[in-house]
Amino acid sequence: MPQPADEAALLAALRSGDRDAFEKLVDDLSPGLLRVAMQHTPSRAVAEEVVQDTWIAVINGIDRFEGRSSLRTWIYRILLNIARTRGKRERRTLPFSYFRRRAEEGGDEAAVEPERFQGRGGEQPGGWARPPIEWAAPEDRLATAEARQVMLEAIAALPPRQREVITMRDLQGLTAEEARNALDVSETNQRVLLHRARSKVREALERYYDEEALV
Repeated sequence: MPQPADEAALLAALRSGDRDAFEKLVDDLSPGLLRVAMQHTPSRAVAEEVVQDTWIAVINGIDRFEGRSSLRTWIYRILLNIARTRGKRERRTLPFSYFRRRAEEGGDEAAVEPERFQGRGGEQPGGWARPPIEWAAPEDRLATAEARQVMLEAIAALPPRQREVITMRDLQGLTAEEARNALDVSETNQRVLLHRARSKVREALERYYDEEALV
């Protein structure tokens, strides 16, 4: 698949050793890469090392990049490989109490709690018993630092795959195709993971706003 003209120009600049082009790429992508790396490592310091190792790998491998995916997808894939490997190595040095078992992708869990739907005895069986909160201006409600913290904590508590997908799609702005390729999951799996992740984050925010309304 031919690369877009701007990406082709960027690749040419990187391969020719254009320092300004590389520094701009680092500035643009490093915050997102760090956020993903921190999901797999026990500390920010280790995550920062993972990001540095990623950029070294990019420099060393840019001439071998074949353009089968976007440059951003390729870089995220490198980061994920390094972060997962480093995370496993770091976890071997942590006490057993640090861990708890959790399903990698949520298994057969429901994206929305069954109790939120009406049962057979309801006026509308299968309909909402407790519908989602209507947010006329969600960007306003998420504008507070406390609400953003609730959202980030909810994302941090997600199973790994769900956390990766929602971070790439909703926080970093990757397209569905870019996220799918970076994580090496099917289109359907990516969609299911994102739906489950968004449902859990929305539920956490609903609890926050319910408690806020009672104050």
